[in-house]
Amino acid sequence: MKVLQKTDEYTIYQKRSGRYAVEGADKKIINGDEKVSILVAAGVVKQAVAKPAPVEEPAVEEAPAEEAPAEETPAEEVVTEAAPAEEAPADEVPAEAAPAESADEEAK
Repeated sequence: MKVLQKTDEYTIYQKRSGRYAVEGADKKIINGDEKVSILVAAGVVKQAVAKPAPVEEPAVEEAPAEEAPAEETPAEEVVTEAAPAEEAPADEVPAEAAPAESADEEAK
């Protein structure tokens, strides 16, 4: 290991693999966040800072003054509205009963 920087508090080494080791004054290896903060403060490594995510503003659509803006319905509402429409109205004769009546009429 090659000594990069030595202070009273710690010693920074560079390993043959290219990684760094930080040894405290008590001859114990320092790891974790403390090691990172020492390496960044010494200028050995640069700490990557995440860029803030771009804030997307909702698109504002201008509707002509004559037309009313169309309201969008969620998919759940569409499904619930379609379910009652599938049922036959009470005025209509069910498809199963219709052939039976016509068979009676033919017999007469």
